[in-house]
Amino acid sequence: MNLALSIRMPPAELDLIDRAAAVDQRSRTEFMRAAAVSAAEEVLLTRKLVRMNAEAFDHFAAAMEGPATVSPELLRVFKRKAPWEVA
Repeated sequence: MNLALSIRMPPAELDLIDRAAAVDQRSRTEFMRAAAVSAAEEVLLTRKLVRMNAEAFDHFAAAMEGPATVSPELLRVFKRKAPWEVA
């Protein structure tokens, strides 16, 4: 089931959205839906509150203040080329 959403915005902002949607070859609705969902995911992924008791925090702080260790898995990820770098 899909629900309707109505928003008011200045004409200049709507024109900007329409131009971007056209460049992306999507309808205004699809462009705005994708942009709103992406923005919502970004907010929820980057602003997560982590709660822990004092003992867990002390353990976490000690791990963060200690020497760094090399993770072979993470090292492999960092050595990979980005999709746009691959020929």
